[in-house]
Amino acid sequence: MFPERRRQYLETIGIDLWVRRTRPAPADTPAAAPAAMPAEMEAPARPVSGAGEPHGTDTATGAEVATQWQQLLEEVRRCTLCPLHATRTQGVLGVGPKRADWLVIGEAPGAEEDRRGEPFVGAAGQLLDAMLRAIGLDRHTNVYIANILKSRPPNNRDPRPEEVAACLPYLVRQIALLQPKIMLAVGRIAAQNLLGTDAPLGRLRGRVHHFGERQTPLVVTYHPAYLLRTPADKRKAWEDLKFARSVYQQLTRGAADGHRS
Repeated sequence: MFPERRRQYLETIGIDLWVRRTRPAPADTPAAAPAAMPAEMEAPARPVSGAGEPHGTDTATGAEVATQWQQLLEEVRRCTLCPLHATRTQGVLGVGPKRADWLVIGEAPGAEEDRRGEPFVGAAGQLLDAMLRAIGLDRHTNVYIANILKSRPPNNRDPRPEEVAACLPYLVRQIALLQPKIMLAVGRIAAQNLLGTDAPLGRLRGRVHHFGERQTPLVVTYHPAYLLRTPADKRKAWEDLKFARSVYQQLTRGAADGHRS
């Protein structure tokens, strides 16, 4: 990623770049070299793979996977497993490539998501896009974005346990089709429901958790809507993103080393 574009993404999510000031060199001595910025701010992000790449455990053909995705989409649209189907406009499955190394999971569709049928649109979606781009990800090429709930709760209230129980099998099927290498849970509701805990977000951040039968690594961070209300925590979210990126890079390096051995 070009440094200028990366700087723009970081500014969008509220992360200020800094450059150490140096005293001017005396006129009779060579000028000192300019001080470098921190490596995580200046170095281009390593390209993130995942769009359309084969996974070692996959045996289904592309046509079979596409058929399974279409069946899942139709089931979500027709779903009546909880009362939310009576108040929603449509079920919101997710957005992104049908195979992705990264899976981002939020809480539930809001009013605009319910209207458009796509998760994380509007101001929170724009911030999420900038956060992802800052570590080399894009919702249309190498990351899939979904929610715990596929239907919007009235007035954007918190999901109820029976609603999560009805929707979670859809997410499990999405994960089986995606076969992600890493999951990023954004927000307390998503993290607690995925991990089956009532621990506060602060205790869940900064650690690698695991989800499901595949024991997919899972990292927790703040929800973009929260960050819009509490911009002081954007730097903490940036630390979470860098942590998730480092976990992913360790996973991919480990897989590459395993193939070579």
